Amino acid sequence: MAETDEEVRMTAWVRGHVQGVGFRWWARSKALELGLSGAATNLEDGRVEVVAEGDRPSCERLLEHLRGERTPGRVDSVVERWARPGGAFNGFVER
Repeated sequence: MAETDEEVRMTAWVRGHVQGVGFRWWARSKALELGLSGAATNLEDGRVEVVAEGDRPSCERLLEHLRGERTPGRVDSVVERWARPGGAFNGFVER
């Protein structure tokens, strides 16, 4: 397996007008298209946390979508963290 195909966990915190606009549903849809598992969760401070597990190129592509211009609502910033996958997810859920 090539280094770029390693399994990873990408956690992204998305700030902006991202709650109440279908953002979690949209993020779930993009993640499933990419074959990723994980969750999109509304946080109390107004951000959405997106946790995705899968191969690194697919997680990077999801991150590009999160930072892109075609998101629901308005994204002001995205901060990400990379880690080893925990394997805790089955499918991709909205919380």
